[in-house]
This record gives sequence, structure tokens and C-alpha cells, in this order.
Amino acid sequence: MPRAPRPLLRPDDREILRLAVPAFGALVAEPLFLMADSAVVGHLGTPQLAGLGVASTVLSTLVGVLVFLAYATTAAVARRLGAGDRAGAIRQGVDGIWLAVGLGAVLLAATAALAGPIVCAFGTGADAAPHAETYLRISAFGIPAMLIVLAATGVLRGLQDTRTPLVVAVAGFAANLALNLGLIYGAGMGIAGSALGTVIAQWGMAAVYLAVTVRGARASGASLRPDTAGIRASATAGVPLFIRTLGLRAVIVIAAGVATRLGDDAIAAHQVATSIWNFLGMGLDAVAIAGQAIIGHRLGAGDAPAARAATRRMVQWGVLVGVVLGVLVAVGRPLYIPLFTSDPAVRNLLLGILLIVALAQPFSGVVFTLDGVLMGAGDGPFLAWAMLGTLVLFTPFALLVPTLGLGLDGLWWAMLLFIVSRGVFLVLRIRTGHWQVTGAVHP
Repeated sequence: MPRAPRPLLRPDDREILRLAVPAFGALVAEPLFLMADSAVVGHLGTPQLAGLGVASTVLSTLVGVLVFLAYATTAAVARRLGAGDRAGAIRQGVDGIWLAVGLGAVLLAATAALAGPIVCAFGTGADAAPHAETYLRISAFGIPAMLIVLAATGVLRGLQDTRTPLVVAVAGFAANLALNLGLIYGAGMGIAGSALGTVIAQWGMAAVYLAVTVRGARASGASLRPDTAGIRASATAGVPLFIRTLGLRAVIVIAAGVATRLGDDAIAAHQVATSIWNFLGMGLDAVAIAGQAIIGHRLGAGDAPAARAATRRMVQWGVLVGVVLGVLVAVGRPLYIPLFTSDPAVRNLLLGILLIVALAQPFSGVVFTLDGVLMGAGDGPFLAWAMLGTLVLFTPFALLVPTLGLGLDGLWWAMLLFIVSRGVFLVLRIRTGHWQVTGAVHP
């Protein structure tokens, strides 16, 4: 008898895609907030747009370094869910949300009080500074909401739900755009209207997440009261991931600083290449998010072999997505480079740099996937040390680029070195098996 055809998708594949595809949609929807603000505010004038650029850099940095609120919560919730303790999983998530509320309140007060000095520290021009300060001071009231959204997103991901964050992100984008148009032009509030509209949209998203969390807590019998020990545990688990994120931010800042020393054309080309790099990362990060949820759940259930099997399959998916993205980047250069710049010198630089970006994508697929796997396993301390190790390797190479006359290509080869060395650290850790700690709680 002829063999039955093998199914195109394995059970692991279906689980990965069920989590990764909506996660990718939510990741793409989030930057649309800034794009909508920029498109609308841009029509007010260049000083307003420049002010928005400064303020949004401050806000995105604050939220970026606190992304551990989502990552650590996802892993902790998934573990307890895998162990069959849904009430404990939601209780763990509630602790993460309370931590977000506390951090958000502190950052709100600090940002609102220090908006002026922060804007000045960026060397903002006299025309743009008042607009940047206005936007930042008003937007500070949305910081707690942004952090609540991060933590609550982690709760839902840990509960194997990535569709709700997608729906909330799309609805939030639509509300943000409508509010901005109405407040900026309809109410004549200018850039203050943009900030206020975004704050309202952010709190609307937070309210939806809180309602979903409260409903889940009541259904499972989990307490919603703040628990000091639980909040402290959430903060402790987040510290290594905070260090990891700071290291990643340091790489970005160092690379930007080196690019500024290479001339205006290099700065422009670096900005375009970085934007493309970040967008590609969203596709790879979707696989990492699936990894966080799946690995945490399987280790919580005490099934280390299943966690290893899922890891192997997710790495294959990460490499496949990386190869596809790399080919698209390399082949499509003549089509999309003109969309970013009309300067022949910048275009010529991008032709070479984007080949390096394309080459990096399969390696990035491995790095993003294993990063997500180890986050899901609660292996934050290793991730922190690995990031510091790669930072030590990257920094001298990058700083020597101008001295050695290697140009922008040399800087991006340094970026590739960063990705490859990070991948080596992660692969070696996976091979040791030390990350396969089972049980409802990571010790």
C-alpha cells in the first residue's frame, strides 16, 4: 500500500503559527501609533514635527527598556498555565500589572516634572523645544497605560492568546488616528492635541486589557489585590531582562554615534538601514514571542523533551523566515531604496549595506528564536551575561571603524559580528540543556 502523504504542517507548526501570526500583526500595528502622529503633526510645520521626534525618542526609550514587563510576565504565566494552575498564572500576571502601575506612576511624575530639562539635554533647537516639551509633558500621563499594556500583553501571551493583543492594537491605532485628527484640526489644539489623543487611546487600550484580566481572574478565582511578595518576584525576574535590553540599546546608540562620525551621507544611509533592520526584526520577533509562550508552557508541564522538540522546530522556522526576508531585502533593493532617498551617494551606500543586512537575516532568525526560547524558560541571567559579552566584542570593533577608514560598510560588518557572536552564545547555552528547568515556578 502506498504511504499516506505527510502533512505539510506538524502539530508544533500549527501551534507556532497560531501564536506567531497574530503576534506579528500586533508588532506591526504598534509602530503605526508613531507613524500616524508623524503624518498628522507633519502638516502643522517642521518645528512641530521636530518636537514630536525628540519627545517620541524619549518615550520609546522609556518603554523599550521596560519591555521586560511583557517578556518576564509571559514566561511566568506560561509556566503556571503549563502546570495546570490557571488561577496562579493569572495571579502571576496581576502581580506584573501592579509592578507596571508602580513603575508607570514614578515615570509619569519624573517625566512631567523634568520635561524641560530632558528636551534641553537632547540639544533641541529653539523653535522645536516648546513643542517637544508640550508633547512630552502631556504624553507622560500615558506612560502608566503603556506599561500596563506591556504587562497585560505578557499575561495574554502566557495564556496562549496572541489574538486579543492584535485586536486591541489595531483598534488602538484607529482610535489614535481619529482622536489626533479631531483634536489637532477639529479642536485646534495643535501638537498638544496629538499628545492628548495618543494618551486617550493608550488608556483605552489599557482599560480593555484590564477588563480582560479582571474577567479572567474572577472566572478562575484569582485575587486582584496587590501582593508585595509577588510584585517583588516580578521585579526580580525582570532585572536580568532589563540589563539585556540596556545592552541592546547600547549597541544601537554606539552604532548611531559611529555613523555620525562618518559624514552626513553615512548618517542618512545608516538611518534607512536601521529602519529596515528594525522592521525585519518584527517578523522574527513574532517567532520569538511564540517561543516564550510555548517553552514556558511545556516546561511548566514538566515536559522537557517536548520543549526541546519545539525549540528545534522554532529554530527551523526562524532560519526559514530569515532566509526569505534576506532574499527579499537583497533582490528588492533597486525597488525600495528610491522610496527612502533620492540622493545618489546615499543610494550607493545602501546598495552595499543592505546586502550585509540581507546576509544577517538567517543568523538573526536563530538569535531571535533562541532569545525567545530562553526567555520562556526563565533563563534571564544568562541572557543578561550573553548580551554583555556580545557588547564587549562589538564595541571595540565598531569604535575602530572610523580610525581604520572602514566606512559604513565596516560598521555594518560589526553589526553582523554582533548578531553572529550573540547567536554563538545562545546556541552553546541551548546545547548545555541547563535552561530546561521544569515546574510551575522557575527557582
